[in-house]
Amino acid sequence: MAEAPKGMFWDVIAGRAPLPPVLGLLGWNAAHAEPGHVRAGFQGKEEFYNPVGLVQGGILAAMLDGVMGAAAVSLLAPDETITTLEMKISYMRSVQAAPLVGDGRVVHRGGSVIFMEGSLTAEDGSLVATATATGRVIRLAAAEGAGSGER
Repeated sequence: MAEAPKGMFWDVIAGRAPLPPVLGLLGWNAAHAEPGHVRAGFQGKEEFYNPVGLVQGGILAAMLDGVMGAAAVSLLAPDETITTLEMKISYMRSVQAAPLVGDGRVVHRGGSVIFMEGSLTAEDGSLVATATATGRVIRLAAAEGAGSGER
């Protein structure tokens, strides 16, 4: 029998650790998780609307960042974390308050860099946005200095 994956992400999925507050705010609900691939539901809310009554693009970007980051974290050792170095979003359509599905995948993991891709779809399967991102793997002991302006 295979050993269960270990680490912060897997503790959240198993209910042994709390969901990060930002993911709770976005309505995160994990639907599928395997190393390097995560699918989660999100909830668009009126509180996320911009002045014209649509979910603000930055919120959609946060959903994509959350699901791609989760896919990356699913591959990390317990003493590692990740920080996003860059992210590019392409918006296909606007949405209002409704359930959304995010799908995040790791495209490639090097020693200290992870490349990710993600998509966000509406309940009917129509594409809302896509993204690619690059993240840097950081050892947790090294992460303590990250708040000091170190990059």
